[in-house]
Amino acid sequence: MKIMFLGAPGAGKGTQAEIVAEKYSIPAISTGAIIREAIKNETEMGKAAKAYTESGALVPDEVVIGIIKERLEEKDCKGGFILDGFPRTVAQAEALDSMGIEMDVVVSIEVPDEKIVERMSGRRVCEKCGASYHTVYKPSKDQKTCDKDGAPLILRRDDSPEVVKSRLGVYHEQTEPLKDYYASKGKLKIVIGQEEVADTTKLTLEAISGAKA
Repeated sequence: MKIMFLGAPGAGKGTQAEIVAEKYSIPAISTGAIIREAIKNETEMGKAAKAYTESGALVPDEVVIGIIKERLEEKDCKGGFILDGFPRTVAQAEALDSMGIEMDVVVSIEVPDEKIVERMSGRRVCEKCGASYHTVYKPSKDQKTCDKDGAPLILRRDDSPEVVKSRLGVYHEQTEPLKDYYASKGKLKIVIGQEEVADTTKLTLEAISGAKA
């Protein structure tokens, strides 16, 4: 099963990707995480990405796509995978198509902008492994440290209201057109994000199950 999650920053797609990955026993591939991993492992594409990140520049499409391609060729992706955070643009989606990778279903988690701004201020990230938590929706056991490795949880600058509004603007302009792109292929499923994570998960699994049928 090849599944893609779309949704604005803070819509909860990363959380749903993790839950679905566990249910289907397939890897959830987060673009940010695998770029960091490629840099750490000093792969050819990782070295290229490092040159851009160290200068503060955005990693260009061809490098991101190269890193995604490297990751999808690993053994654990043979039975399927989940893409979270890629593609971000129609151009990237077309590049994915040109690699011969066809998604079974594309799930778009829909949450109003004002709700996202409110949610993001509660997000916390593990300083060490990058695991995501939320003070209300997905708290760690002690609300201060990561359940996985005990490292401190931090509020990223990206999660401040001003930055979130800016990121939402970029999402609507650059990434939201992917909904039409995948709708035209008959792959898109809309899931309305609920207050409770479990309720969103129920709707998400129903959408994926419907696509399988």
